[in-house]
Amino acid sequence: MNYKTDEAHVSGLASARKGASHWLGERLKSVALIPLTVIFIFIVAPLIGADHSTVVGALQSPAKGFALIIFFLVTFKHLEEGLQVVIEDYVHSRGRVLALIKLNKLFCWTFGLVAIFAIAKITFAT
Repeated sequence: MNYKTDEAHVSGLASARKGASHWLGERLKSVALIPLTVIFIFIVAPLIGADHSTVVGALQSPAKGFALIIFFLVTFKHLEEGLQVVIEDYVHSRGRVLALIKLNKLFCWTFGLVAIFAIAKITFAT
C-alpha cells in the first residue's frame, strides 16, 4: 500500500520510514547525556581557573580522557540530529533544507572531531 500523495511521490518528499528510529535514537542519546554531563562536570569543574600545566596533568588520565571523548561524541551526534529536525521542520525550501543539513553535519563533525583530537592529544601524548 502506497501512502504517498501524487506530489510527494514525484518530488521524493514522502516518508522515509526512519522517523521512529531517529526519534528513539535522540531519546537514548538524551538519557546517555545525563550521566555523561555529570561526569564531565566532575572532571572539568575543579580545573576552572587552574593553570595550563595543572589542566594538562589532570587530563592525562586515560579514564578521564575516555569519558570526555565519549561525552563529546554523544553530544555532537545529539546536536546534529536535533538541529536536523529543526531544519526539516522550519525550513520549507527543499534546496535550503539539503544545504543546511549538509552544513549542519559539517559543523558538528568538524567541531566534534577537533574536540576529540584535542582530548586524545592531551591524554595520550608522551
